[in-house]
Amino acid sequence: MQNYLHRASLYALTLFLSMVYVPLNAALNIEIFGGGATRIPIAIVPFSAESRLPQSVTTIVAADLGRTGLFKLVDSLGHTPHEPEEIVYADWQNQGASALVIGNTAMLPDGRIEVRFRLMDVAKQVQLTGFTSTVSADQLSAVAHRIADIIYEALTGDIGVFSTRIAYVLKQGNKYALQVADSDGHNAQSVIEYTEPIISPAWSPDGSKLAYVSFENKKPVVYVQELLTRNRKAVANFKGSNSAPAWSPDGSKLAVVLTMQGGSQIFLINADGSGAQRLTQSSGIDTEPSFSPDGRSIIFTSDRGGSPQIYRVAITGNQAGTAERLTFEGSYNVSPRFSPDGKSFAYIHRHDGKFNVAVQDFARRQVQILTDSKFDESPSFAPNGKMILYATEIGGRGILSAVSSDGQTKQRLTSQAGDIREPVWGPLLRSQRTSKFIN
Repeated sequence: MQNYLHRASLYALTLFLSMVYVPLNAALNIEIFGGGATRIPIAIVPFSAESRLPQSVTTIVAADLGRTGLFKLVDSLGHTPHEPEEIVYADWQNQGASALVIGNTAMLPDGRIEVRFRLMDVAKQVQLTGFTSTVSADQLSAVAHRIADIIYEALTGDIGVFSTRIAYVLKQGNKYALQVADSDGHNAQSVIEYTEPIISPAWSPDGSKLAYVSFENKKPVVYVQELLTRNRKAVANFKGSNSAPAWSPDGSKLAVVLTMQGGSQIFLINADGSGAQRLTQSSGIDTEPSFSPDGRSIIFTSDRGGSPQIYRVAITGNQAGTAERLTFEGSYNVSPRFSPDGKSFAYIHRHDGKFNVAVQDFARRQVQILTDSKFDESPSFAPNGKMILYATEIGGRGILSAVSSDGQTKQRLTSQAGDIREPVWGPLLRSQRTSKFIN
């Protein structure tokens, strides 16, 4: 808790800075550590006619699958089948491949690009799934992520999240930018940029809006901004501090932390900022709310017991029940986030002077520490619950990292410049489910 209060003080010191708009850019490169003991061997044949395209679909698909730690990429050794009848299955069996991806690209007269792919079972010599889509050149990365999603789902049975987006705060010099990027860190774009701090981004459940806290008005104020139109509205600008927004699962309400009645307490407001109702009643600092997937409870950080710990409280209408303490190991547990299935939560746990990502399940209350770095913050589950995005500090600079929910695989997303903080993984988008499959 002291770290958060210290950080808030630092933010306050910057309020005098003037607003200057200079685009911030930071390309992200991904490093992968670890990996599961058993990985699915898959060969991805370079798609046909890719040399004429501005981006390689094959490269993006391979990178998406590779960084999960669940797949072993098998070299195609110059074999170039692009249609099922061209496959010599014995070649791929000798290579040790269990699955084979073949695909085509074709430039159409109107400038659009047709992309087709098939996923083949090498042992059974049958097609598992296929997909075709016609896109513009600037949509090539999106269609490649969608293909990776389909392959991931066919071979693991889990939902693919490569087509999702992430948001985070990038600080370069005295400028802050709230950025949205693809799940692999590419195609980052600034939603808003200021010389005053921006903190606590939170995706709306449909992925169309971001709530965040801006200090541009010399105090922390909660805004909600449409990503498509860039229109935004201050939804919590009450007396005192307004912070830590969290969306209800149906997107109709926000839990926010307000000090308008004294200390930091959690309130519930409508998504347009109306109807503020106080949820928590304590003499301590209650902050960092996170809704359960069914919307019936929230977990949050509170020092009401003498040290920062995680609590859960049931919600009925706009009323909260009695808070239940969830964490008992260690004297510092903060930043809780529900898993998508509601069975566990991620948080930051301090142990031996290090601040690490941990998960705890509700049923058994078993704690698992997933990272071994020195200072992690802001854990956020992927929509399928398989990975947790977080920020960590390397060389005094914040970078993005992700760890599998079992701790087996870690990804480090590094930026060329800047200090990245407060990442949050976006939801599955409805467009991810509109695909034209081929047989």
